[in-house]
Amino acid sequence: MRGRSYRGPYLIGIVAVAAGLSSCDSGSNSYVPPPPPKVNIAQPLQQPVIEYFELTGNTDAISAVDIEARVQGFLESIDYKDGTAVKKGDKLFGIQRDTYKAQVDQAQAQLASQQASQVGAKQEYDRQLNLMKQEVTTQTSVDSAKATLDEANAAILNAQASLDLANINLGYTEVVAPFDGTVTDHLVDVGALVGVSGPTKLATIVQTDPLYVYFNVSEAQVLMIKQSLAKAGHKLTQVDLPTIPVEIGLGNEEGYPHKGHLDYVAPQVDASTGTLSVRGIIDNKDHALLPGLFVRVRVPVAHKDKALLIRDDAIGTNQQGNYVLVLGKDDVIEQRPVKIGQRDGTMRVIEQGIDVGDWVVMTGTQRAVPNMKVTPEKITIDAAQATGDPSGSKVQ
Repeated sequence: MRGRSYRGPYLIGIVAVAAGLSSCDSGSNSYVPPPPPKVNIAQPLQQPVIEYFELTGNTDAISAVDIEARVQGFLESIDYKDGTAVKKGDKLFGIQRDTYKAQVDQAQAQLASQQASQVGAKQEYDRQLNLMKQEVTTQTSVDSAKATLDEANAAILNAQASLDLANINLGYTEVVAPFDGTVTDHLVDVGALVGVSGPTKLATIVQTDPLYVYFNVSEAQVLMIKQSLAKAGHKLTQVDLPTIPVEIGLGNEEGYPHKGHLDYVAPQVDASTGTLSVRGIIDNKDHALLPGLFVRVRVPVAHKDKALLIRDDAIGTNQQGNYVLVLGKDDVIEQRPVKIGQRDGTMRVIEQGIDVGDWVVMTGTQRAVPNMKVTPEKITIDAAQATGDPSGSKVQ
């Protein structure tokens, strides 16, 4: 009895304290779900766009010619600095001239001699004609004088041709630039004998303004272009090529800063590769481009009046392809597969998968999960984003 009465009050107190603690904490320990995540949504931008083929190609010099010694002689001078730009007609090399100058003098003397002979032959012929009129000489003498005069005239023509040839060879002793361009390093030193057994290569001159760009178009792309032209009622001809722009960019450049136009399209598809060779001409006045560079090429192929564009970073990718997150009924996120087109600034053309009235998640995609309810905040996309301006989003 004493032990039971000793423990009873303590048990009652413990139960009372426990009950009191339970009643105090019942409200603070209840679960409260977090609010839906906030996302920015916008409707696709609808505007006209130009569709492009984005390809790869290589630059090439519009002209590249070996500078050669066309006459024999010792190289007397190198009149340019290796790797410098020159103008058409600038002297590049000098070859020994004295031999060829002597040949010119010799040909001039020969011409003067033949001209003197021609004067004597003409006088004799005129004299024989007068005697013939006086019936003092015979027709045979007149004919002989005429033949002598004709031989003298022919000799003058031959002497003149020899003089012209001597002057040409003398001109070859000064090797000049055939066009504006840049000359490579010289391959022969001063004092070397050149042109002994044939033309001797002295250097190479390269014209880099403008510059060619070569690229290939696949057979499928060729058919697409023809179909697009047929719908527009046009037919591509060689005359139309200069009206078609072409743009290129280097690997370390943004966009396509170098402009030009098409120049040549091969008349047939290469059966071994299934491609069509195309060439463009690019302005290169600042000589920023060099022949042989790998470049990105962009050529317009069609015009779309009502294209849908969204921000490129709003597009996700999974094993099934590309997708976007779209706001559905009751602010629940839906995942929508899409077919994407070309990029335009910070925007991307959407070929299939969304409509102009859909609300697409633009920011906060990492917090938006399909079938999850969100708190949307509507924004509008400014057309400036299609030109690469990142400040084109505005909150409604």
